[in-house]
Parts: sequence; structure tokens; C-alpha cells
Amino acid sequence: MQPLEVGTRVLCRWRDGKHHPVKVIERRRLHTGGPNDYEYYVHYTEFNRRLDEWVRLEQLDLDSVENDVDEKVEDKVTGLKMTRHQKRKIDETHVEGHEELDAASLREHEEFTKVKNIATIELGRYEIETWYFSPFPPEYNDSLNLYFCEFCLTFMKRKEQLQRHMKKCDLKHPPGDEIYRSGTLSMFEVDGKKNKVYGQNLCYLAKLFLDHKTLYYDVDLFLFYVLCECDDRGCHMVGYFSKEKHSEESYNLACILTLPPYQRKGYGKFLIAFSYELSKKEGKVGTPERPLSDLGLLSYRGYWTRVLLDILKKHKGNISIKELSDMTAIRAEDILATLQALELIQYRKGQHVICADPKVLDRHLKAAGRGGLEVDVSKLIWTPYKEQG
Repeated sequence: MQPLEVGTRVLCRWRDGKHHPVKVIERRRLHTGGPNDYEYYVHYTEFNRRLDEWVRLEQLDLDSVENDVDEKVEDKVTGLKMTRHQKRKIDETHVEGHEELDAASLREHEEFTKVKNIATIELGRYEIETWYFSPFPPEYNDSLNLYFCEFCLTFMKRKEQLQRHMKKCDLKHPPGDEIYRSGTLSMFEVDGKKNKVYGQNLCYLAKLFLDHKTLYYDVDLFLFYVLCECDDRGCHMVGYFSKEKHSEESYNLACILTLPPYQRKGYGKFLIAFSYELSKKEGKVGTPERPLSDLGLLSYRGYWTRVLLDILKKHKGNISIKELSDMTAIRAEDILATLQALELIQYRKGQHVICADPKVLDRHLKAAGRGGLEVDVSKLIWTPYKEQG
């Protein structure tokens, strides 16, 4: 049979054993097969791009094949060929977290990052399946798996290289100042200017799990806050957030990631809370840089909801959005958007009024879920960057 064309829609058997609709994004010839033996990189149209993967022909239900001839731009072999990024449709490749990209930018982003280049990484005791493309240097183009030193984040193609490296690497924690320790949790502040290679390696690593992230090669302008679980073998990274040293837009967080093995344990909420504690120490209000990823937006909405409703529940009498902002370091616009989404705000006589019925607050708090790990501010020993100079 003839190989399937890029753009073909078909049903594919997923890991749950059921068939789901996919679109063929790319194809490549199998080294071991005949001239028509291909594997296909598919996007599950019901799911986020992080689940895109290479599949074999036997996973595809060939009776369900639909060629994409009804698109505004036809993709016929005999017709006038267009570049792939011209013919990818925006509406069906929309990914959460790209709301601020225009159509052309989104097409370019999707085209450049459409196929995952690294399938798995090894980091510490975990082998982790990646989610997205990351622009590693060209010499890693033929590597499906990479091996990271969990302390300095140097990456290698082979396990033996990592084993040799680990015998020489004298780091047992991120290369920065420990600014927080509570129990087995530690937070390290890493200056991108002082630790440029570490910062760049962290960006390469993070991009494997963040679809929307812009890769900053100029890490000098950023501080990285790396959260670790510590034991007698060292401090093992569970996640991080980055922050511009000087943000004109009052951003207190640029990127945030909890590594997959440590997700659903409250670390993401902890990182968000930590970024606001730093803002309080600076005497500023803060907000995360946009666009947020789909998971990032969920985490922030949950954090804002819990913090604001906890205060409203305990507060006696009227309270203004400005007062809430001063107490929490959350930007007024984020407070307003959160309370409006919860239908807790009304506009009366030219001003916003917060409606804080205790039963309604309890219902929303329950829906927002638990708050995760608490930041013990007494354990935070930190000087804002501008004062460090």
C-alpha cells in the first residue's frame, strides 16, 4: 500500500486500548522495512500536544482514513505544494497558552516545534518521557534519549558518559545560594549571569515540558529559583521558576515547571506561593509573565482563589481590592479577574463591591482544592536582587 500523506486524519489505538482521532503531522521511513514502510508522528486531536507521538502502521485503523482535501489550502500530491506551516490550520491546532500569539506566529511555532526531538531523559533516579520539542544544539539531532547530571544539568548522549561525569562532578546541589530550608525542602537562587551554562541547560530541560516557553539564550537577565528535595546523596531538583532581575511589567515569575515525577504533590502551588513571598519582601505587587501554559493557568487560578477567599472568610467588614493587593502582593487586575470568574463581585454606583457570603466562599474554596505545601516565611533568608548589588 502507499504510505499515508502528512495531513491525513485517521483513528489510532492509544495507550488506553481505544481508538482516538489523530492527524498525521510527519512521517519517516523505517530503516528495517521496505520502501513503503513508514512510522507516523500523530497529534491526538482530543488531547494536548504533549501526547503527540510516533506510531506504527498497525496502530492505525486504515478503514477510517480521511485525507484533508477539504481544507482551504489543499494538500494534493499533484497540486501546487505549499510549505507545511502555510497549510497547518490554526483553529484545529490551537494550544492553550498561546492566546497572545497571532495566527502567523502560532503557525510558525507549531511548524518549528511540531515533532518531539528527544523521547526520554534520565535525571537522577528517574527516566522521564518528554512532552515537547526543545532546540538542543545540532550535534544532539540524532539522540532520542539524553542523560542529565541532576546537579549541574550537563547533558550527554550516552549513559557511560554520564557515569564518568558523575565521578568528576563535585556539585551536590544547584550552583547558587540556598535561601530557604524547611525539613527536607530547599530553595536555591541561581544567578544566570554567574552560572550561564547551568541557566541555559535548565532552559533546554524545561522546554521539553513547556510548550509555550521562549528559550532564553541570554540567561544573564534572569534569576532561577530551584526547589530541591534533599537527602544524604544531595539536593535533587523537583522544579523551578525563573524571574527577570528587572521587570518593567512587574512580573514576579517568567517560567514555572514541576518535573513530571514530582507533579501532583503540591510543589507547583509552593513555587507560586514562594514567588509572591519574594514580592512581599520586595514591597511590590507581582504577576506571572503571559502567556501562561494550560497547567500554569490552572495552578494560578487555584492559588489566587485560595489566598483571596481565605482572607475574605476571616475579614470582618468591608475590604477593597487595593487592600487585598497590599496584603497578598497579587496584582489588582488578577484579583478582579479571579473574583469576577467566581461571581463574587458586583458593580454598584460606579465601584466594584465584593460579595462575601460565607457559604458561597466555602463552596468555592472546596472546589479550589487543597493549598499544597506551605511556605514557612521564617525559614526564608533572602535579600532582593537590587539590594544585593
